[in-house]
Amino acid sequence: MFHQLAYALNQVVHNFGAAAVLGLSAYGILQGLNREITQRTVFLILTIVWAVQGASGVMFGIATLSFYGQLPDIHGVAVIALWVKIVCAVLGLVVAFIGFRKSGGPQGPSLFFPIATFGFGATALTAAAFLRWFS
Repeated sequence: MFHQLAYALNQVVHNFGAAAVLGLSAYGILQGLNREITQRTVFLILTIVWAVQGASGVMFGIATLSFYGQLPDIHGVAVIALWVKIVCAVLGLVVAFIGFRKSGGPQGPSLFFPIATFGFGATALTAAAFLRWFS
């Protein structure tokens, strides 16, 4: 029963992180790029949330390894979906961090940054459905 609670709590963190990535990115697209303070805040939080997404994703594997002594046995579409999620998390983190760094400059980040983080978030969320149902 403890392992189910651990998975469920990790899933809550992962789900709220996905919602935060999409919501903050959408906010950045719609209005957040107009003010420097908002830019910095949005991209700082996005950087943190993407890091939490990656960490909570790793925790799924660690939990399975510690509770069952092996990683999940996935094949085919599920493996591809997992790799898509990993790549999206890494790229989302990098883009959010670069957006944060640029938001302190004279020109600030372009709309590319929140659009990219939204795209990576949406792609990762879509891949999560494939991972879930093909594993």
